[in-house]
Amino acid sequence: MTTIPRYDELFQPLLEAIHSLGGSANVEEQEDKVAEFLKLTEAEIAEIHRGNRTKLSYRLAWARNYLKRFGILENSSRGVWSLTTVGRNTTTVDPAQVKKFVLALDRQSEKKMPDEAAQPHVLSLEDDLEELSWEDNILEVVKSISPDAFERLCQRLLRESGFIQVEVTGKSGDGGIDGKGVVRLGGLLSFHVIFQSKRYQGSVSASVVRDFRGAMVGRADKGLLITTGTFTKDARIEAQRDGAPPIDLIDGETLAQKLKELRIGVEVRTRVVEEVFIDKDFFNSL
Repeated sequence: MTTIPRYDELFQPLLEAIHSLGGSANVEEQEDKVAEFLKLTEAEIAEIHRGNRTKLSYRLAWARNYLKRFGILENSSRGVWSLTTVGRNTTTVDPAQVKKFVLALDRQSEKKMPDEAAQPHVLSLEDDLEELSWEDNILEVVKSISPDAFERLCQRLLRESGFIQVEVTGKSGDGGIDGKGVVRLGGLLSFHVIFQSKRYQGSVSASVVRDFRGAMVGRADKGLLITTGTFTKDARIEAQRDGAPPIDLIDGETLAQKLKELRIGVEVRTRVVEEVFIDKDFFNSL
């Protein structure tokens, strides 16, 4: 059985994936292409590392971080990663060289810090990378609130995103529909949207998407599935299947980013580096 490679073993597949995708790609595209290169099964792709994030997603995040600091990758504020000029001319990387370079950067940074603030940052091959990111932290908070509170959180998210007439309608026997709203484009066109909110620890399967579509047909123009977890590759394919009403998917990472962007239960304090603080009282009051 194939296992998910360590973060340093993903440097080369990640580099090749972004090259093959035209020199730039979002995180989802990277994960799909790397999984394809490594011939990972659906179960392996969906394997959870800790909290909400899959092992593949978590280790690729560290691989991106290292290749960015090595000068091969760069990223935009819109979540798109691309090859730098150096990266476009690089087809192979030596993991040992990349780690040595990044370690030297860390040591250089430590020398510039006051002695009492210096914190060595060394990642060995055996390090299981257990640190939780702020995205993981906020998702842990969201998963701890009640189902009703999560529905109200989704309602607030849609309102802050420009939806109008947003209602939480969650009822048993309603085909999994938790709410509805209207989104207006340019003040001219209106689309009726229904949404389903799922507090998942793991991955949402294609069957969940199909069931939601069945409940959606004849009731709305668009469907929106929001989860604290992830979506399997088959679920994402099913959501955009030709000939079927499309369903938009918001996974846990996207949900966390939107909460931060809209400052819903999240405060961002920018000092030397950006710090994200989770307002747990907000979620407990929903």
